Formats: sequence, structure tokens, C-alpha cells
Amino acid sequence: MTYQVALSFEDGITRFIKCGPNETVADASYKARINIPLDCRDGACGTCKSFCESGKYDGGDYIEDALSDEEADKGFCLPCQMVPESDLVLQIPTTSDVAKTEAGEFEATLTQIRRLSTTTYGFDVEIENRDALAFLPGQYVNVSVPGTDQARSYSFSSGPTENTLSFLIRITDKGVMSSYLRDTAQVGDKLTLTGPMGSFFLRELKRPALLLAGGTGLAPLLSMLEKMTGQQPEQPVHLIYGVTTDTDLVEVDVLEDYSAKIEKLTFDVVVGDPESTAEKKGYVTNHFLPEHLNDGDVDIYLCGPPPMVEGVRRHLAAEDIVPVNFYYEKFALAVPAAEAPAEAEAEVGEAVAEAVAEVAEEAAPVAPAAPATGTGYEIGEEHSTFEAEFDARMALELGAMELMMGRLTTEQLAEYRILAEVAGKSLSGERFDDAEGFTVSNAAFHDFLFACTGNRFLSEAYSRLEVQGLMSKVLRSGHWVEGSVANDHLELVSAFENNDQEAARRCIVAHNEHAKATMRAAENAGNASA
Repeated sequence: MTYQVALSFEDGITRFIKCGPNETVADASYKARINIPLDCRDGACGTCKSFCESGKYDGGDYIEDALSDEEADKGFCLPCQMVPESDLVLQIPTTSDVAKTEAGEFEATLTQIRRLSTTTYGFDVEIENRDALAFLPGQYVNVSVPGTDQARSYSFSSGPTENTLSFLIRITDKGVMSSYLRDTAQVGDKLTLTGPMGSFFLRELKRPALLLAGGTGLAPLLSMLEKMTGQQPEQPVHLIYGVTTDTDLVEVDVLEDYSAKIEKLTFDVVVGDPESTAEKKGYVTNHFLPEHLNDGDVDIYLCGPPPMVEGVRRHLAAEDIVPVNFYYEKFALAVPAAEAPAEAEAEVGEAVAEAVAEVAEEAAPVAPAAPATGTGYEIGEEHSTFEAEFDARMALELGAMELMMGRLTTEQLAEYRILAEVAGKSLSGERFDDAEGFTVSNAAFHDFLFACTGNRFLSEAYSRLEVQGLMSKVLRSGHWVEGSVANDHLELVSAFENNDQEAARRCIVAHNEHAKATMRAAENAGNASA
């Protein structure tokens, strides 16, 4: 029997291969001209060690030095020895470039444009070689925008086996794809899809699941539900779909159809607007029931904007709930600057380019780590000292500031301020009330500006720094924090609101010193206690 194996690489690219009877994953990979890490091929060196997200397999023969019993129990495996006994999803500890492969490219024909509301459109495409585009429910592709040299990322809202590929898009002012679909798109237009990509996808359902969608974040969850119709879950699945206003509410009839098809599925619709006609209003967290969280024995899948992700995290912390797995995908609201990445890249100054070069020079790869709760396979980089890492973040952030000054919309400025305020709630003067919570919310605040730029050059360099992981290791609750840290965030938002580039520059530089002082004190305290 032949099984499908998804090879998920560190850079977000996923490639699919077929494994025949008694064929190892490594042999099938090389047959498909995908060079996953490999050395001995005998289970003796551990070079190919990977992590199995889901599926069953025969681990084969290997020695303890290559793969310990403890690692095997956690889900690590050796592709040179493993033989699939079902479809598999493997996290491969390298990039697609190193493996001498890349994302697939497919020519698609636009077959339908659906105006679901004044704020949301859906569109469908078909491709001739549909069988060649395999994806995991929850993943996305980059979609070219006809008439431009740009592309935008959209999650599949259709299931992996459907012939027609469907997507949802929120319509934004001056958005390139928004303008195309709203004003010029015609059935029969040609688009290019590149992918699949992303590590937000449905895993094997071993326990109750809570699916949370914010706005068009419903799309990947619809793909997951379609997958469930063919593999009826034995565990309860509850979905909560949150939107801002009644106008934003779409595809409710589709959810009703799925609830009829999937025996264990229930769902709620929550609208933030207090004037809504919906039965349930407010934040999605207001409508969590004990059975949804199951005392932490639950897998949570969340796709929505950063404030929603952080709001759910804070709610779980307040309820002292630690889910077995928390998978999430954040998306930022579109802004005009993000609609012209080529132009934005040209605006990155020499200082930022030098900072990126410095980051690349100092960075050293980290060995694959065991999957952490809620984050999956941990891949990162480290520097000889945290100060170099923080200085690199500062330089990149100055570049992002230059790109976005005067370009954030009113809606995005409001979101930026919310993130700043949320981060400050974990601090009391010069003490951490919740160091872990601060680390998460602080990362969301810094992530936001980079996401808004739409600038691959900046974002990729920033993502390699792994500042959040470093802070998580060093900071401890109740420890001292430089008293200006929380106010730095608020002052930076104010500088953007006032379109004051010089004030923003001063704030970013000062904040970097305050952050390093906090880290130095935490490190010294840790050394003293040791």
C-alpha cells in the first residue's frame, strides 16, 4: 500500500511524497529529488533525525546514539529507517533550499467570485494538475495578483481532496488583491499559486479540540472541518467564530452544514458589537465553557489577529489552564505600505541592511529541540550574547519604523496601542507580575510592526533572532524590570500617532537599553542563585 508523507521544512515550505510498501521515507524523498539531511542511511548517525507530527510508522533499526528511547517516545524518528504505516506529517530540521527543493507553482483559473458581505469576498480557482497540489488542512498558498508583480497569502477554505480550491479575503482600502477582486476580476482570469506553506494545520485528533476563528481566520478552520467529514472525530470538537460586526459574519450556513455532517461538532457565533442581533456578544473568551477547555486536556487551534491570540493566552493563564497543544496563526490587518513590498524593500536604508548582515554573521543554528507545548517544533538561532541579539532587533525595528511612519491606518494604530497596553498589564512598576505573560505579549507588540511592513527582507531577519525564546529562558516572575519598559511601548505608539519619526527613533533606542538592563539583572540573579 502507498502512503502520503508531508515533509514540512523550517522555512514553511511543505512537499509531499509517496512511500510504497516497505519503502523508507528517506528513499522515497531522494526518489522525488528532495535531499533531506542524510549521512549513514543505517540508523547510526542521527543526521536525519526528524519529528513526526502525526501518523503511524515502523521505526526500523537504529542505535541509541542515533535516537534515544526517550526521543522516540516523544515522536522523533529517523527517516532513513522509518517505514510508514499510514499517512505521515514530518517536521524536517532544515530549509527547503538546503534540501534542494522549493514550493510548487501552479497555474490556476478563476472560476467564481463570491461577494459574501460588504467586507468579505470568497473566490474559487481550479488547476489542471489538481492531484499535484497536495496540502494539509490549515495551510496556505501565495496567490499572484493579475496585472501586478505582487502576491498575497491566503489559507485554503476548501478541503485537501476537493477539486475546486476556495479562499476568503477581507476587503481593505487600497489593497491590491481587494481592488482586483472588487473592480476588475473576471471569471477565466489566470493566477499563479505557490505553495503549500505553513505549520498551522490539523493534527491527529487524540483529545477534544477547540477551534477559534477571528474574521477571515475562519478559512483554514473550514478546511479542517472538511477533512473531518471524511474522518469522523471520536472526540468532541467545538468551534467559536468571532467577528466585530454583523456585517463581517459570513459562511454561517456552511458551518451549519458541517455541524450536521460531523457528529461531534458544535459551534458558536460571537459578535463584538453590543448592538449586534447575534445571541452571543463580546469577546470569544467570554463564551468558553468548562467542557471546551476540558481542564487543559484539549488541543486549541486559533487563527485570527494578534490581539485575539494574546487575549486567549491571557484568559487561559487567568484560568490556570495549560492546553496540551495550542496551535495558532496570527495575521495582521493590511496597510497601504504592505501592499507594495517591492517599493518598501527599496526604502530599507543602508543602516538596516548592515544590521541584517550583522545578524546573519553572528547567528548560529540551534539543534532541533523537542516540541514545546503550543509551538510545535522549535527552530531558532542564538548569539554569543543576548546583547548582540537585542541590538540587532533594535536596528531592524528602526528600519521598520522608517517604512511605516505615517502609513499605519487608524484601525492599525488602535490595534498597536492595545498590544502595548496588554504587555504592560504583566508589570507592576519595577516587578514582573507575570514574566511568561509579558514575554508573550511583548513579542506580539514587537511582531506587529514587522508584520505591517509586508517586507520579507526585514521580517525574515527579525524572525531569525528568537528574542522571545531567549527572554523566556532568562526572565522569572517577581524579578526586577527596568521601570520604563511598559511606558516605552506606549510612547512608541504615541510617536506613530503623532507622525513623529525622531521621537520614535529615540524611543526605540532607549527601549533597547531598558530591555538589556532587565535581561542583565535577570542573568546576574540567576548566576548568583546557582
